[in-house]
Amino acid sequence: MKAKIMNKPSQKPNNPKFSSGPCAKRPGWSPAILDDAWLGRSHRAGGGKKKLKEVIDLQVELLGIPEGYRCAIVPASDTGAVEIAMWNLLGERGVDMLGWESFGLDWCKDATDQLKLKDVNIMKADYGHIPDLSKVDTDRDVVFTWNGTTSGACVPNADWIKDDRKGLTICDATSAIFAYDLPWEKLDVVTWSWQKVLGSEAAHGMLVLSPRAAERLQKFRPDRPLPKIFRLTKGDQIIEGVFKGETLNTPSMLAVEDCLDSLKWVKSIGGLQKMIQRSQDNLKAVRDWVSKTDWIEFLAEDKDTISCTSICLKITDSWFQEKSDEDRLAFVKGMVKMLEAEGVAYDVASYRAAPAGIRIWGGGTVESSDTAALMPWLDWAYAEAKGAEAQKAA
Repeated sequence: MKAKIMNKPSQKPNNPKFSSGPCAKRPGWSPAILDDAWLGRSHRAGGGKKKLKEVIDLQVELLGIPEGYRCAIVPASDTGAVEIAMWNLLGERGVDMLGWESFGLDWCKDATDQLKLKDVNIMKADYGHIPDLSKVDTDRDVVFTWNGTTSGACVPNADWIKDDRKGLTICDATSAIFAYDLPWEKLDVVTWSWQKVLGSEAAHGMLVLSPRAAERLQKFRPDRPLPKIFRLTKGDQIIEGVFKGETLNTPSMLAVEDCLDSLKWVKSIGGLQKMIQRSQDNLKAVRDWVSKTDWIEFLAEDKDTISCTSICLKITDSWFQEKSDEDRLAFVKGMVKMLEAEGVAYDVASYRAAPAGIRIWGGGTVESSDTAALMPWLDWAYAEAKGAEAQKAA
């Protein structure tokens, strides 16, 4: 292992925040946008309900959610939204659970250990891979993540979901919404949070139900108790107010105001297609660098499954691969500390349960010029960390 001497790059990203959640605020954001927040008043008063309904309406408009689908603000971020869907809807028929990163694997575990469903087919894949989608039976219910936040691997399309399916498709789309043009006709439940691609604040999630999911909600009664903040029905009727801004619990109106600002910004720059392009531009900046760099590669091994938001990278040098898991993690931590000390990148280490590597958020609130400016700094940090290793070994 030779130490490579490299000068520090001359240009730094204007915004060094590349965290995969909470994610970078939209360009030009300042606390002043919160001045009109509905504070010190009930969220159930007219002004509060109006703002909550506006959050719903803007998301429906910008995402092109079809008429007849219901959209709600729910507690506990994307996690709460997924759990609400699973606890209310699963158990009517068998379910295929897909897991290829930490959150999807959590939903698999919940299906067996918490809900104790009797007919569960768990389909797993290692980090960097996704399960064989041709083996998924969409006449059963299916729970899957569109984009694995902690693995950087996403489904390439929804062709594997039948149009005439009998089961429900429940999609955790928190790292995909506003970065992919989702095929809503293939999806019966879609969940996300405000803190990902919108770059807004956490705590609240979004839950979308197709007409088929709404029908299941009315007709199916799971044989388990539901916590109050999970309940979407009263008797055999859907609580329609939940889909009109009458939230299941008290929301943060500061977060609501921040989300409205994010949505209005998305609309001002050209909507969903512009957000998709911005994410793709960030991925291109990383892809161009990876293609000419001999020590790094995408964690997702199939190019069609590489995420444009949670961009996960692995170090491929043979000397690095020969290290123990603990030593690999320590090496990456050293790189990340250097980047943070230089003020060029914060929170770019891989997720704690994922293989040691680099994870760069590429959602639409991140400028591709900042992503491109970061790439030479990754080379520098790697050379510095490798040089320190060589000195220790000498």
